[in-house]
Amino acid sequence: MSRNLLTIRCLVIMSALLATPALASSGGGLPWEGPLEQIQESITGPVAGAIALAAVAIAGGMLIFGGELNDFARRLMYIVLVAGILLGATQIVGLFGSAGASIGVPTGQGSIVEMLHD
Repeated sequence: MSRNLLTIRCLVIMSALLATPALASSGGGLPWEGPLEQIQESITGPVAGAIALAAVAIAGGMLIFGGELNDFARRLMYIVLVAGILLGATQIVGLFGSAGASIGVPTGQGSIVEMLHD
């Protein structure tokens, strides 16, 4: 029984020693981060805003003034409308004056450290 326990302890210690260099490496980033950042910039840029505005206008016009659209065309226009709204979501939120979350000290006040020293 003690031989098995000694073997288990040795295995645990060896695995901990071998895992330490792997856990300590900082790495330069994952290989898919670059392409994902490019996609994010493409989706949130000014060109995407113009495409979203055109898609919403065309799809909305087709749904309102399109007359008798068959089921496929109507569903396609809904998909274009939703895609346009999703692409333009950042611009739509920006219209309401929201700039996202901001964490910081309100203007006119010092830092917490300065308040504690006073």
